[in-house]
Amino acid sequence: MSELGTPKGYWVARVDVHDPEGYHPYTLANGPVIAAHGGRFLVRAGNFKTMEGDSRARNVVVEFPSFDAAQAAYYDPAYQAAIDLRRPYSQADLVILEGVSEDLPPLEPPGVPGYWIMRISLRNPQGYRAHAEMVGDRVAAFGGVPVARGGRIAIVEGTARGRNVIIRFPDVHAAVECYHSPAYQQAIPLRQAVAETDFIIISGYDGPQPG
Repeated sequence: MSELGTPKGYWVARVDVHDPEGYHPYTLANGPVIAAHGGRFLVRAGNFKTMEGDSRARNVVVEFPSFDAAQAAYYDPAYQAAIDLRRPYSQADLVILEGVSEDLPPLEPPGVPGYWIMRISLRNPQGYRAHAEMVGDRVAAFGGVPVARGGRIAIVEGTARGRNVIIRFPDVHAAVECYHSPAYQQAIPLRQAVAETDFIIISGYDGPQPG
């Protein structure tokens, strides 16, 4: 958990950029406000592959000390001004998620993680719970640990699905291998029978952080 035992908060954004040159000032403006609220990039437009459903060209995950801190950063007037810099040049979906209640273990071995990012619309919540319980051990076998799943959500821009999941793996290779493993492939039809999913696998960010 983060400070005072509070689960962390996350911005999860999907963005299509129509004019990269026009969009660039936004990428410079967002750093100071993210840093001011204790945020750091986990994913920042890394290489990704769409495994299921649809996706946008640019994907970002920012971690904050809490869900409340993530909301405060988004509604900070400085960030609202930054949004005005990107809106003419892009289209975005952005949700704020509450993370898992337990602390994430250290990344073993140290390096650049890979992530599953899933947006899920449930048709049968009970059936999905059975699927989620079944795949936990299969994901853990490849070093996967949940970052966010089923906590509070605030939809602040664009469209979203009702359930959002982020799972961290030691690297992208492990994330891809898990997805294609026979054990996980056996579970996919069970999920698809009860839910619609947008699913990407993406590389984490290892560049300089805001501030």
